[in-house]
Amino acid sequence: MEQPNVFTILGLFFLLNSATLGGLGSESRPRGHHPWLKPLGKRTITVDCQGFGDFLTVQAAIDSIPEGNTENVTIQIGAGYYVEKVVVPASKAFITLQGAGRDVTVIEWHNRASDLGPTGQQLRTYNTASVTVFSNHFTARNMSFKNTAPAPMPGMEGWQAAAFRISGDKALFVGCGFYGAQDTLCDDAGRHYLKDCYIEGSIDFIFGNGRSMYKDCEIHSIATKFGSIAAQARQSPLEKTGFAFVNCKVTGTGPLYVGRALGQYSRVVFAYTYFDDIVSNEGWDDWDHRSNQRKEAFFGVYRCWGPGAGSARGVSWARELDFMSAKPFLVKSFVNGRHWISPSDELKSNLRHSIANVNC
Repeated sequence: MEQPNVFTILGLFFLLNSATLGGLGSESRPRGHHPWLKPLGKRTITVDCQGFGDFLTVQAAIDSIPEGNTENVTIQIGAGYYVEKVVVPASKAFITLQGAGRDVTVIEWHNRASDLGPTGQQLRTYNTASVTVFSNHFTARNMSFKNTAPAPMPGMEGWQAAAFRISGDKALFVGCGFYGAQDTLCDDAGRHYLKDCYIEGSIDFIFGNGRSMYKDCEIHSIATKFGSIAAQARQSPLEKTGFAFVNCKVTGTGPLYVGRALGQYSRVVFAYTYFDDIVSNEGWDDWDHRSNQRKEAFFGVYRCWGPGAGSARGVSWARELDFMSAKPFLVKSFVNGRHWISPSDELKSNLRHSIANVNC
């Protein structure tokens, strides 16, 4: 019998491997597979304001990433206050900002809506953010974002001052802090998941038209005469946007509304959430959308507790949800999270927090 030559053996090898790889297509994908795997490439950049990293500023590190980036890039940021305004453009996806701890690594700026921009026009609210992210697949871990503009008194105009604006899709925040007063966190657009975060503000300090879940977060009010937490801007019953707060804690000062209808079809749900005794008697505000009395806005609570929980049920057009009506808001499938958040992404950091004492 004639012995097979080396070319025949190699041909069989490649044929078998091709068949194996072809068998891993969508039709034969094993049950339980989730397509949340990110690009295989990985790059790490270091930032340290004392000069011990690749860059001194966060923006310089972001600028070094090429347009149309398709690999995972982690920017490790050392301890310190980074006093700079940061923008992540839409062309730079798959970026992770990794801090040394929520109270250790801080990016801060101080713009207000009435401040003048480069063109001589007022910035307006959405352009005040200390950090703005337009890209998809953004992650931030173990760091804080601040807007240090003073807190306004109720009725003062032009004092909106965002600490963070997220306008990209599939954004993940774990162990992060957001500090400001009016309009702290601009949850602008896209699907977002925030885990073990701290969000502080006074008036509408979580606002926008994102589709977002806040899980195990502390929502802290610094309101004086009155305040409000969530101003959600859903404009149509066909939109899937809304804010879901699950197993959170609402603390601080008041009185405050837990939600306001920034959009006529605003959608906000609090579930398994503790409320300090700081909630106004009404609980919710319809922002003068009279149609909300027909329940076009969806304001709901489910199994909340604490001395302020009764007021969180508030007005007659708010909803006390049963399990079936609450269920879509209780799990990360609300943001299609099973398709882009891996189990390891949700792990809580074990970093020890200490007060940052390095000014950059």
